[in-house]
Amino acid sequence: MYIEEVSGEGCLQINVEGKIDSLSSEEFQTTLLKGFQKSNNIVLNMEKVPYISSAALRALTLGHKTASSKGGKLTLINVQPSVSDVFRTTGFDKMLDIK
Repeated sequence: MYIEEVSGEGCLQINVEGKIDSLSSEEFQTTLLKGFQKSNNIVLNMEKVPYISSAALRALTLGHKTASSKGGKLTLINVQPSVSDVFRTTGFDKMLDIK
C-alpha cells in the first residue's frame, strides 16, 4: 500500500493506492488519524484501492468518529465498484460521505 498526503485549501487529501487489508490497515488508520491533527476535513481518494478488509472498515469508523468529534468531515472520493459493494453490504454507505 502507498499513501500520499496533499494539503489543500481547508482540507487534507489522502491518496491511497493498493489493498487495505489486515497487513496495511494499521498504517492506513495511523495516517488517517494523524491527518486529523493537521486538518479537520479530510478527503480520502480511493481511486486506486481495489479491496478493503474489515480492518479497513474499523479504521474508517474511527476516522468518521474523529471527524465528527472535531466538527470536521471525512469524505471519500473515487471509490471503486468492488469497494462500493462492501460499503453497501455493510451499511457504511449510509454512515460515510461518499462522492
